[in-house]
Amino acid sequence: MYKDIVIVSAVRTPFGRYCGSLREYDYFDLGALPMKEVLKRVQVTGDQVDEVYWGVGDTSVCKDVYTSVAARQTLLRAGLPPQTPSVSLDKACVSAMSAVHYGCRAMVAGEIVCAIGGGATSFSQEPLIVRGLRWKGFRLGDVTMEDPLFALGYKDFNPVSVDTDNVAAEYGISREEQDEWAMRSHHNYGQAWETGKFKDEMMPLEIPQKKGEPIFLNIDEQYRKDTTLEKLARLPGIYGCNGVTAGNAPGLNDGATAILFMKRSKADELGLRPLAEIISMSSIAISPDRMPEGPAYASMKALDQAGLSLDDIDFVEINEAFAAVPLVSTLLMTDKDKEKVEALRKKTNINGSAIAIGHPNTASGARLIMNLMYELHRRGGGYALGAICGGLAQADACIIKV
Repeated sequence: MYKDIVIVSAVRTPFGRYCGSLREYDYFDLGALPMKEVLKRVQVTGDQVDEVYWGVGDTSVCKDVYTSVAARQTLLRAGLPPQTPSVSLDKACVSAMSAVHYGCRAMVAGEIVCAIGGGATSFSQEPLIVRGLRWKGFRLGDVTMEDPLFALGYKDFNPVSVDTDNVAAEYGISREEQDEWAMRSHHNYGQAWETGKFKDEMMPLEIPQKKGEPIFLNIDEQYRKDTTLEKLARLPGIYGCNGVTAGNAPGLNDGATAILFMKRSKADELGLRPLAEIISMSSIAISPDRMPEGPAYASMKALDQAGLSLDDIDFVEINEAFAAVPLVSTLLMTDKDKEKVEALRKKTNINGSAIAIGHPNTASGARLIMNLMYELHRRGGGYALGAICGGLAQADACIIKV
């Protein structure tokens, strides 16, 4: 359990659809947007930041593919001093939450008092690749290109959708349940956006166009207002799955997130009002084919560290890596007790999650934290729990208090 580590600012870009409005953003420019804004909102200068921890899942989208030091290039683009140390870390979808976690560890160790944690992803700029030309002595014939986004996952393992489909079937979760959860995500997001809930966390973007007026983006492009169960039911399973479809899975999205957090004594020194206290954070890993269970185990570990129970938690977000993930995890967290499952799901993903919001994977973990934090403020305080899986069944969880 942490003590006196507080969040003082948190912001993200809108999340763009694959090849959507953010497709032409340079990777470092994209990440620099919230990194700069998170300081600007509370009028903190960059020289107050001791370290930056930054989630980076794929440097092939960077102009410098080899050792791009993405965190450093992003912080320099954001105007932080060149003396600022940084870490680029890759835990796939877990990365941005782990970025905050590592900063907290450094504060507990007494090494730093102020950090930025977050991450950025640009699926739209993912290049096609050609392997082996350097040493095969290619002279004549067709070149075979590889799309890293096809059957997204890991070459020596099943696609993550296939493992998720298998685990969901084992828990007795039907295709219909997954579609209903996906529909719920879009519905909850639509209600939240209409009532202005995302204005606290989202920085609107004015995106210049080669021709015509700039595009003003203040909504997550993955959201589909016209989603219906009938439309979802018509979609085929992906990669041979029975339950997992493109409709009950998140998109390939572009976006960036940033959280400014520090010791409470530093916030007092700077005259800043804490937005939330970080109570506990956990990181776990399980068998690589059991990904949907990861958020449950990470959540239970974080609750145990904090000396809390699910009854103490007012709101939960379990990232919708697929609809099956929160469905499996809520079953596991409640020992499949029907009443407890229903109660937990009622307070889970109340503003939607990745299916509707989008999932720029190495940015998402920080989005969960800020969305829950601002929701607690709107509801007058309490505890919230966020959990996210990724990277061959690693998972992180975070408990905050407002």
